[in-house]
Amino acid sequence: MRIPIQNTSLLVVDIQEKFAPHIYEYEKLLANCCALIKGCELLNLPIAITEQNSAKLGMTVPPIKELLSDHPYFEKIEFSCFDNIPYKEWLKTKSIKNVIICGIESHICVLQTAIDLKEAGYTPIVIWDAVSSRKLENKTLALERLKQEGVLISSTESILFELIKTFAHPQAKEISKLIK
Repeated sequence: MRIPIQNTSLLVVDIQEKFAPHIYEYEKLLANCCALIKGCELLNLPIAITEQNSAKLGMTVPPIKELLSDHPYFEKIEFSCFDNIPYKEWLKTKSIKNVIICGIESHICVLQTAIDLKEAGYTPIVIWDAVSSRKLENKTLALERLKQEGVLISSTESILFELIKTFAHPQAKEISKLIK
């Protein structure tokens, strides 16, 4: 199954100030998330951002926050973003069917969100190079569990080119620049 631009959104999960420095390969995660966000913005995809208990974990990190100032933020205490009623309602208002997911932590919030979205009839796509956890073992475990659950796994470069389908797409050159 290919992922079309239509009815597809991006979900940026909990990339927050106090948590970020402890994440495995954080700089790589941040670079890939920023490229993914910029690409999705070029393609006019709806984008949502969650923050897990921001009073304790801080706000979204500045490099991400600067890119996403015009998109909705959802404060949550739930691990699964899909258990957050405002986010769930936002999905319905956008007629979204496919949800591209990046963020942290792979084995908790990303995993539970993807499983819940799949069970609810959505197609979650977890971007393996734009998710992470504090420990590599937890990221590895999460990706294996997601595969077992039948969740699609992709990469930043792969999903962006899949969305545009052809180099004839008006945004193809800009997308290409993002992943170099």
